Amino acid sequence: MTIYLCGFMGCGKSTVGKKLAAQLDLPFVDMDAYIEECAGMTIPEIFEQYGEPHFRNLETQAIRELAGRDGIIACGGGAMLREENAKIAAAHGTVVYLEVPFHICYYRIADSDRPIVRRSTREELAQLYDAREELYRRHSTHIVDASHTPAAAAAAIRSTLGLGESE
Repeated sequence: MTIYLCGFMGCGKSTVGKKLAAQLDLPFVDMDAYIEECAGMTIPEIFEQYGEPHFRNLETQAIRELAGRDGIIACGGGAMLREENAKIAAAHGTVVYLEVPFHICYYRIADSDRPIVRRSTREELAQLYDAREELYRRHSTHIVDASHTPAAAAAAIRSTLGLGESE
């Protein structure tokens, strides 16, 4: 079983993903960490040296490499925006959009070192959130409210996917 978690920066993909993976006894992969390991540099370094288009291509490559592996995969915030990525993920697993209101996401990411956050105002990030939300919805198999605790989000995913009660 492969479950891809997608959503805006700060929606809890990594935190919820780790909890869900432990509950289901599945491996967990943070796609951004996977890309950093494969590239031998951090995401901010990739953005600085090669630009965002190159990073987006690395996301597609990572989704291809991870496709079909059992586990919970926390995708980067932009990974499921590309049609090709969504098709690969859907063909090899289930894509779950972790829906969280912008103000909560912003609170969680405001002080991060994410390249997009560092170069954007709150208003620009809100516009990005609004632009991405429809794509997350369209490219997901399921939508789960992840605005509460990570435990509640993991339980909601299990319930939505018919995977039993959380522990």
